[in-house]
Amino acid sequence: MFYDDIQFGTRMITLMAAGMLVTQLLIVGQRLLPTSIRLFSLQSFLLACLANTVAYFNHARHIYIAAFLTLLLKVIVMPLFLNRIVKRTSETTEVQSYLNTPVSILICGGLTLIGYMVAHPFIKPHQRGHSTLAVATALFLMGFFLMMNRRKAISQVLGLLTAENGLFLAAISLTYGMPLIVELGIFFDVLIAVMIFGILVYRISEIFDSLDTSKLRRLRG
Repeated sequence: MFYDDIQFGTRMITLMAAGMLVTQLLIVGQRLLPTSIRLFSLQSFLLACLANTVAYFNHARHIYIAAFLTLLLKVIVMPLFLNRIVKRTSETTEVQSYLNTPVSILICGGLTLIGYMVAHPFIKPHQRGHSTLAVATALFLMGFFLMMNRRKAISQVLGLLTAENGLFLAAISLTYGMPLIVELGIFFDVLIAVMIFGILVYRISEIFDSLDTSKLRRLRG
């Protein structure tokens, strides 16, 4: 059958991984928080579809569970939670960064190149989904760059979540999924981390009337 063709599966995995990389670059260049959250939801949807593809072509049933959890938590629950925080705070929805957008995109282009350079020694040409390791590394690096470059707490949470998407992409595309108990533990940890960040965001907004984390420097004695 056409859908059982390994070459077709590899192309689909590569295409969806490329889509995740494009959405990451769009998040870096985006100036509105609600749009950034929607882009993260789209990236997570592509990740869930990629996980389904890997599960189908490798007959790894436990990855279907990881794909479902990704769809439920990262495509639906977490974006709704983050949007709720944005609406409940009196903060403007404009993204604030230490570096301007052209410089940020240029740096992310360099991080993408570094990702491909780092991943190249580990790439096995005949391994299914091998080309996604470079994309996963780039997503991870850009996620940490977002956390350092953005001034608002919610934007930093998005950076953390996109970095985790990169780690999960590497796990499911190269090793065909971690043990199920490990995947469940990671999802639970990420969910708890986002909830804690949400509480901190409320407290920052109440105390400083802003979500700019750079204002926390006022707390230094």
